[in-house]
Amino acid sequence: MPVYEYKGLDKSGKTIKGILDAENKGALQQILQKRGIFVTDVHEGKGGSTANKGEFDLARSLQFVTLRDISVLTRQLSTLLRAGIPLVESLSALTEQAEKDELKRVLADVRRQVNEGSSLANALGQHTKHFNHLYVNMVKAGESSGNLDVVLERLTEFLENQMELRSKVTSAMIYPLLMTVVGTGILGFLFAFVIPKVTAIFQDQDRALPLPTQILLFMNDVFIGGWFIILPTIILGAWAFNRWRKSEKGKPKWDRFLLKVPVVSGVIRMIAIARFARTLGTLLSSGVPLLSALEIVKNILGNARLIEVIEEVRVNVREGEAIAVPLKRSGEFPPLVTHMIAIGERTGQLEEMLENVAVSYNQQVDMRIQAATTLLEPLLIVGMGISVAFIVFAIMLPILEMNQAAM
Repeated sequence: MPVYEYKGLDKSGKTIKGILDAENKGALQQILQKRGIFVTDVHEGKGGSTANKGEFDLARSLQFVTLRDISVLTRQLSTLLRAGIPLVESLSALTEQAEKDELKRVLADVRRQVNEGSSLANALGQHTKHFNHLYVNMVKAGESSGNLDVVLERLTEFLENQMELRSKVTSAMIYPLLMTVVGTGILGFLFAFVIPKVTAIFQDQDRALPLPTQILLFMNDVFIGGWFIILPTIILGAWAFNRWRKSEKGKPKWDRFLLKVPVVSGVIRMIAIARFARTLGTLLSSGVPLLSALEIVKNILGNARLIEVIEEVRVNVREGEAIAVPLKRSGEFPPLVTHMIAIGERTGQLEEMLENVAVSYNQQVDMRIQAATTLLEPLLIVGMGISVAFIVFAIMLPILEMNQAAM
């Protein structure tokens, strides 16, 4: 059935907006009249669209569907299916309780397609903005094996692990970024308002200034006098670099470089390995064939070099080779990882070994991030202290020399 977006007034005169599916507009109006709603506007909606006859609704446009929304939705659907509720009825229940209009529209469209005979995976595949290739393929595997509720539960755990890792990285970066912004603001204020007034006294003197003061005056002239050149240059340079970094030629070079940078390379590699192991283990335990699972996994690593490695592994596995051998040959995966994967292949417990790898490397990522944050905070404080101390020293030094000369 088509999905309609409507506006109306309830018995108290309050404006009501919502989404409902019905055979046609007449049937929709009858349903709403029984609910005591007088319809003022109704039109057929489109799955995933946020448009409303050209009308822009700021509150609605800001209701982004987040990864947490998808995770909660997946767990609720798994619970409903495990309770024996049919898929269409489960989707209807989720549609009615969805708070965000965007998610409500998507669920209503998915329910319509499923009700018309489409599989859940194909219906979700029409909304790639919210359900990625990994999600759709796991649902397809669940439908094929008849264990959709179990697969959805595993998918929920996978999404929650993703959110947890993302939250840890974000939380670790908030304080350093805040310190950087505050420090830059303080230095900018000193250079813009304090230093020019103080140094104006020294510039009128017909005597040589100390070297630190000369450096400070030079920096002040550069930043204050040439900000209109420096700022656009920095912005243009950042834009050009970011464009090169995302280009077909630049991304492989940049990703290879990141894997060689001390400290940074370790964290990037650990995050990628944890994501690889958990995703591959989840897909295999959900019934996805190995070659298909490797094809899905390579697209979520985020590093061009590691993507090349997984593609080489996929080719070698197709030719009959074990997974651990090409992984070890690439030199990008630590020996411990390849050894555990090899044991898992020999014992028939590959999924469990991959889960162990994911847990181990997630713990290492946590420790690395915590250590980096602990080290970064005092470094930023020391850096700010040195900068302010240099400014004070450069200002006070000529004053002290003038006092000594007067004595």
